[in-house]
Amino acid sequence: MGIDEKSKILIFGASGYLGKYLIKASISMGHPTYAYVRPVKSDSTDPSKLQLLKDFESIGVTVYQGELDEHEKLVLVLKEVDVVISALAVPQHLDQLKIISAMKEAGNIKRFVPSEYGNEVDRVRGALPPFQKLLDNKKKIRRATEEAGISFTYVSANTFAAYFIDLLLHPHHPSDEVTLYGDGKPKAVFNYEEDIAVYTLKAATDPRVANRVIIYRPPKNIISQLDLVAAWEHKTGRTIKRKHVPEQEIITLSQNLPFPDNIPVAILHNMFIAGTQVSFELTDNDLEASKLYPEHNYTSVDDLLNRCLVDPPKTKLAAFA
Repeated sequence: MGIDEKSKILIFGASGYLGKYLIKASISMGHPTYAYVRPVKSDSTDPSKLQLLKDFESIGVTVYQGELDEHEKLVLVLKEVDVVISALAVPQHLDQLKIISAMKEAGNIKRFVPSEYGNEVDRVRGALPPFQKLLDNKKKIRRATEEAGISFTYVSANTFAAYFIDLLLHPHHPSDEVTLYGDGKPKAVFNYEEDIAVYTLKAATDPRVANRVIIYRPPKNIISQLDLVAAWEHKTGRTIKRKHVPEQEIITLSQNLPFPDNIPVAILHNMFIAGTQVSFELTDNDLEASKLYPEHNYTSVDDLLNRCLVDPPKTKLAAFA
């Protein structure tokens, strides 16, 4: 694959939160785009899912319906495409082993991007047990991909900006108080979901990123919780009270909450208390997305906060609005 060469892109998890952005980015870049989704009946109790698939088809997406257990169907679908991007949700991470098995049998896949999009799993440290288990599952998928001899790109996209700005600031429900985790000083990397999708499609078809990890750490998007609140105060002209959740309370919750409720609090600890997203320095050997693709004008945190003033982010943004 050469840079900007059009590839047949198959996306798993296309109807999920990030999947919709990936579909939109792939179509906008002119790639023939395919989605493999769980079967949806015409009398489905979830009409929104049925409508989403119709929306996909209306913009030129070829939709295949099937289960991941249908090995022969998977192989046949995979033989029709060049690049596979997975955006399967956390409970399905290990189900990607079935995709890897089918890709190995198909024998024609030029690149596989497994479902990660968070921290750089081989370099993150200090994770609480519930989050560490999630990271370990991602590592299993990496090692299985390598063992199968499939060309890969691993994506470390860090933090979904629209989602977490909504979580931290609640910009569409103005309040004089926000909840911060720990002392609020460690920095995280907030990347807008549309940019994550664009960078991922670029990397998945870029020979420079074959069998490499790409890290999304644009300099304008590295910010602490305290700095984020201060920026929002400046833009809104309001004074906002900071309510801090102590680290020990987060640790205790991660120990006492049942699975899977213990995972989000462990992730919050890792991002906002341990500060692991910027705990290691990038070297000349690392691939950083904004440097690799300077032609893409990414959305900075400041840009996104400006948008919040007139059009607040929602945790379930529609890709086709």
